[in-house]
Amino acid sequence: MQSSIPKANEYEIESRTSGRQFGLKLLLIFCFWTLFGLLYATQYYFGLNEEEAYPSWWLLVLWQLSVYYAWGVLTPIILWLGHRFPIERAQWVRSLLIHIFAGTILSAVHKLAYTTIHRIIDLWPRWSIDTFIDQYIHFLFMFFHTDLFMYFAILGISLAFDYYHKYRERELQAAKLRTELAEAQLQALKNQLHPHFLFNTLNTIVGLIRNNENRAAITTTAGLSELLRHVLENSNKQEVSLREELEFIRQYLGIQQMRFSDRLRLQMEIDPGALDAGVPNLILQPLVENAIIHGIAMRATPGVLAVSARRDNGFLRIEISNDGPQLPEGWQMEKSARIGLANTRARLEHLYGRDFRFDVRSREGGAVATLEIPFRPEPEEAKSDDKREEDQNPDS
Repeated sequence: MQSSIPKANEYEIESRTSGRQFGLKLLLIFCFWTLFGLLYATQYYFGLNEEEAYPSWWLLVLWQLSVYYAWGVLTPIILWLGHRFPIERAQWVRSLLIHIFAGTILSAVHKLAYTTIHRIIDLWPRWSIDTFIDQYIHFLFMFFHTDLFMYFAILGISLAFDYYHKYRERELQAAKLRTELAEAQLQALKNQLHPHFLFNTLNTIVGLIRNNENRAAITTTAGLSELLRHVLENSNKQEVSLREELEFIRQYLGIQQMRFSDRLRLQMEIDPGALDAGVPNLILQPLVENAIIHGIAMRATPGVLAVSARRDNGFLRIEISNDGPQLPEGWQMEKSARIGLANTRARLEHLYGRDFRFDVRSREGGAVATLEIPFRPEPEEAKSDDKREEDQNPDS
């Protein structure tokens, strides 16, 4: 039995999680600047203990904690600026200028707090200058460079944590994609080894043998073997070239054509410039299977399964259509119970975020599935894997 969490509860849990994370960040900031204040108070205490008159330990702690807690108040602002204007390759000059300006402003603000704290505590009267403004200007010129350095130190630590967090997110996403790929491969194997599919394929082979069509029987058996071997050999690939994906589809359709005989006709219109594009591994098989089961198999007369692919304005556009029955009236993919379509959309969302299009709709005389993903070459890692496999299996 499956259980679902109401959306209100999901929002409440998410809010609580965000609140805990925010509280933890504030606690870490507080502890960090407390440690800084205590360290500098200790340094001042042991550095001044030979003078005839020097402030007490507690007064030094009060002074240094007040100074560094002022940085603690400014730290969330610096963290927000670092998140809002990251120093990245595409816009590092603009971001750096913004941070220099922000660092100048916040350094001046901190020195204002520093002057106020110093005049209230009045540790060393001999340091005092007649007016607040004169003393503020004195401290500003005296410590401006150290305050600006402190700003960029906080910014650097913040950016380092952000990059580490993004790195961990990419690792987790890659692990999730590997898991989903494994599930897709298992689903493909399940579809291929489904008793109905396997029974019909073996029946086809037996029929060919009985009719003394041994060559066709051998071809069908070899095709089934190649299909299963392809899935197993590509178990660790997340992306393959469109060329390789289409070769797998041709093998799969070769078996389906032996089952459906003349009832299944295949048309392919593939732009040669699109063949090197990277596509998710095994992304087309469930779409082709749906087109056969819900389209061609429903016809009493021969039907056409069409596969097209082309490059279109920076995207790879793939269409898989059939001339079988149209989709039921009011049919929506989001509410469909077809596992293959749901798994396909989930994989695309994890791979491309919102930068893709996937829909299934009726057309005049059948249905069509359309897939648009960013056009990018097959990953070099996948090409290297293919080359190694060719070197290890020169006769295959």
